[in-house]
Amino acid sequence: MTVQPAPILPIGSVSPPLTAEQLVGLAEAAPAAAIEIYRRWLALHPERPDAWIAWFNLAVLLEAAGEPQGALGAAATALRQKPDLWQAALAAGQAAEAQGDRTQALAFLRQVLPPAEGRRQLHRQLGRMLEAEGRLAEAAEELRASLLLDPRQPEVVQHLVHARQKMAAWPPARLAVPGLTEAEAELQCGPLATLALHDDPLRQGEVAAAWIARHVPDPGIRLAPAGGYRHDRLRLGYLSSDFCRHAMSFLIAELLERHDRSRFEVVGYCASPEDGSPERARVLAALDRHVPIGPLSDEAAARRIRADEIDLLIDLNGLTRGARPGILRWKPAPVQATYLGYIGPVPLPELDWLICDRVTVPEAEAAHYRPAPLRLEGCYQANDGQRPLLPAVDRPGEGLPEAAFVFACASHFYKITEPLFAAWCRIVAAVPGSVLWLVADTPEGQAALAGRWQAAGLDPHRLIFAPRVDPARYRARLALADLFLDTMPYNAGTIASDALRMGLPLLTLAGRTFSGRMAASLLTAVGLEDCIAPDLEAYVARAVAIATDPAAAPALTGPALAERWSLTLGDCRDFTRRFEAALLSVARRA
Repeated sequence: MTVQPAPILPIGSVSPPLTAEQLVGLAEAAPAAAIEIYRRWLALHPERPDAWIAWFNLAVLLEAAGEPQGALGAAATALRQKPDLWQAALAAGQAAEAQGDRTQALAFLRQVLPPAEGRRQLHRQLGRMLEAEGRLAEAAEELRASLLLDPRQPEVVQHLVHARQKMAAWPPARLAVPGLTEAEAELQCGPLATLALHDDPLRQGEVAAAWIARHVPDPGIRLAPAGGYRHDRLRLGYLSSDFCRHAMSFLIAELLERHDRSRFEVVGYCASPEDGSPERARVLAALDRHVPIGPLSDEAAARRIRADEIDLLIDLNGLTRGARPGILRWKPAPVQATYLGYIGPVPLPELDWLICDRVTVPEAEAAHYRPAPLRLEGCYQANDGQRPLLPAVDRPGEGLPEAAFVFACASHFYKITEPLFAAWCRIVAAVPGSVLWLVADTPEGQAALAGRWQAAGLDPHRLIFAPRVDPARYRARLALADLFLDTMPYNAGTIASDALRMGLPLLTLAGRTFSGRMAASLLTAVGLEDCIAPDLEAYVARAVAIATDPAAAPALTGPALAERWSLTLGDCRDFTRRFEAALLSVARRA
């Protein structure tokens, strides 16, 4: 959610000989000069009765200039001098959050009770911060309170719908806000939430297009020459905010290492901060050049990419957190593609290709996608084939019964829908002694799922929540389950591949969308097409059969499935060859 800067308050005659009009004019036209004017005056008159106006205006200007520490001090002083100045509380909260101190930010926001317009902003900021803190129930209350004051706030709707998804509050877009229908909320729910709401690529594209229209203005300039460049090697740029301990880095590290340097020069444009992780170190080491762009504006980053004469720019974020689609709008490379980060339509006119495969985006659905599908031969997903060092785990140590059939899902709660969870309840009820093993994603969601489980008449001890753990233990314990139950309409992606790698068969329900066909692509690659269900009833029947009839077991399980993964999805040498062939087929050369 973009926080709007607070307006500069009129300062009156606090800085003779300048008039108020002159001073405010300077502040609006030349922020750097205005900052100096305010600082000089406040150095002489820090506690004058009207000094709070100057302190507040200084806070606004410092925030705009990217100086949150100074902005926080100035806003806090203004609030001390005038405790009912709700604008200063909002500014102080915004500045504290910019420094990573949400606790202090929340304290500032709770200090004042503004008038109606201010309350709308206050509830919005409180809700956004509480959501970021993982306090979802409180966040939902604040966000809804903001909408009750003004339902025409798409960004608030987006955050509230997604918070409700994470809480398993179904249906997530039914917000009970006068003047806002469920259908309208679904259209405003944002790109990530829509993947778990709609099994319709056209609908997903509409939601994404609406978000882009609100957030990513067209600069009206295209930087790269349409005809491309003349380079001995194709200059391949990767744009990402996930070069850190993130699923993206787990997937692409070996791909970056294996690029054919006789044909490709590989440059990474990185917007992620240093997290000290081995995953980040490995990714950066695999690049020929690493260009940090975090502090740069979209225009500055785009001009840097243009100056580097990148032939083909691959965006690894799409419309996920940390994405920089504004860079792509400048068209800094002649050919631009999006890959892996966002598994759905990304309707930016400046994107040329969506990298996918024939299973994830079948020909019958291709017309519903923007940009155009660029299909790889075989599975779309890159994987790291190196064998990780995993800890020893066992069922008792993970809180699982030794002899039970264990159905598992390690996906986030926001991917679990009401019809799907009802199907899981039916599956477990039909398999005596079986259990369902989920990851404890959010406290609110855990409580909601447990309540629905008991409402279905199931023993609460048959629903087991595993704590979140480090990546090595997470992978190791996947092998303790008997069958992974996939989510729909937003499948598991990285987690699905991890399950197959550990020898855990996966049952999916193939839908119409890229996000709803990811697991089908993975299962096709390893030869487990019999684990792809066409509808929910077939999904339930197949799960029950696998658990109760040895003759219905998947063709590959355990070590045999793990070996098949290594020879297919885990063969990054072969994947890199296929990936590079697709890139070369669309690259433009002068």
